[in-house]
Amino acid sequence: MTSAFTPLTVLLAAMFTLAPVLIIGAPYESSMGLVQKIFYFHFASWMGMFAATIVCGVASARVLFQRRAASDITAVSAAELVVVFGIIGLITGPLWGRKAWGVWWTWDGRATSALVLWLIFVSYLLLRRFGGPGSERLSAAIGLFGMFNVPFVYWSVNLWRTLHPKTSVVPTLPVDMGLPLWFSTVAFLGLTTVLLALRTRLERRKAELDALHLAVDERE
Repeated sequence: MTSAFTPLTVLLAAMFTLAPVLIIGAPYESSMGLVQKIFYFHFASWMGMFAATIVCGVASARVLFQRRAASDITAVSAAELVVVFGIIGLITGPLWGRKAWGVWWTWDGRATSALVLWLIFVSYLLLRRFGGPGSERLSAAIGLFGMFNVPFVYWSVNLWRTLHPKTSVVPTLPVDMGLPLWFSTVAFLGLTTVLLALRTRLERRKAELDALHLAVDERE
């Protein structure tokens, strides 16, 4: 990952520069007009959140069943990204909804389940911060539970009548709308990968520093 970091970062910078150009060039949606273009970042941010959730869940499972310290580092790093990308989605959603549907927030299946998923990982981080010794395994259980909520959040629009469009809408988008959407999504997934690598490296250095401090204290 170290050797690929610089070219990947340059590529992502180019993609995030090009993404607004593609979005501006996309046609207006017939009923929502200009505000619909928030969708290209709203959807992409949720995909980044889902990807980080799955990484955290898989790493949490390895913490629970294999007790791997390296997996714990990956899990907590991914959990932070879940919260960050979730904030983006929770901000862009109401901005879009207010103009498109006339309300800032509605407690429908998609909005509510997405908020619950975000709160699960907020609680994960709070537990890691204030839970004390042994909180790693309990938070790993929360991370695993959060991962199992991803399919539920994604399919919630198909299970209940909501203001959100169903999942079948995205595959049927015309090319001039689908291209900027998937381009933005790939950019966000790439950003998730880079940020996860950076955050994991930082967490490893923190663990090494804590081990050194502990060794010094034991000698004294």
